[in-house]
Amino acid sequence: MVRSPIIVALDVSDAEEAVLLAERVRPHVGAFKVGLGLLYGAGPAVIGRLARMGPVMVDAKLHDIPSQVGAAARRLGEHGARWVTAHASGGAAMLEAAGAGLAAGSPGRAAGVLAVTLLTSIGGPEAAEMFECTPREITARLAGRAAAAGVEGVVCSPLELGVVAEAAPGLLRVTPGIRALEAPADDQARTAGAREALDLGADLIVVGRAIIAADDPAQAARRLRASLLDG
Repeated sequence: MVRSPIIVALDVSDAEEAVLLAERVRPHVGAFKVGLGLLYGAGPAVIGRLARMGPVMVDAKLHDIPSQVGAAARRLGEHGARWVTAHASGGAAMLEAAGAGLAAGSPGRAAGVLAVTLLTSIGGPEAAEMFECTPREITARLAGRAAAAGVEGVVCSPLELGVVAEAAPGLLRVTPGIRALEAPADDQARTAGAREALDLGADLIVVGRAIIAADDPAQAARRLRASLLDG
């Protein structure tokens, strides 16, 4: 397990800015997240630069036919990804292909797939309209299927951590949608604070704006880590 439960989301589009941010906060975080904006803006080479400083979660949210997902996961592994995300809704064969591809691209290194359940931007009413069930029901179903496909972990809202623990015990639980107290939800619908998420059962929490948008990102990361360890 990483030394801090914080995965800092480097949600910038420029490689140099991402690397500079990572250098500033690295003493206080456990890993770095490369999202779609950075992946498509700076290109996958930024993964390797960040991997020299710590584990990298590439939030690629892969979702395609198994052969394509396997090939993409392998390439991301070759660049140094510790974790790669793929949509659980893509099915068992797709998730298995992601795992096999990532392993092939990461010889001699630990690497695993994180299955994304339901995006934290989707609220209860929208989930009911789209899927005719609740976020908890969707998450439980997808987490169970992802576990059967051999993934390392699951990405879920903090509000569904309990059902993931029941449906897929033993899997790493990674939680996005973390907000500072009184911070706006922005484009998230199912959120929680950092301490609350850990108390609910998260192993790792993804924190973006609360750190990278702070006047002093290093100080913000340090304070957050200290508050979690003291808790």
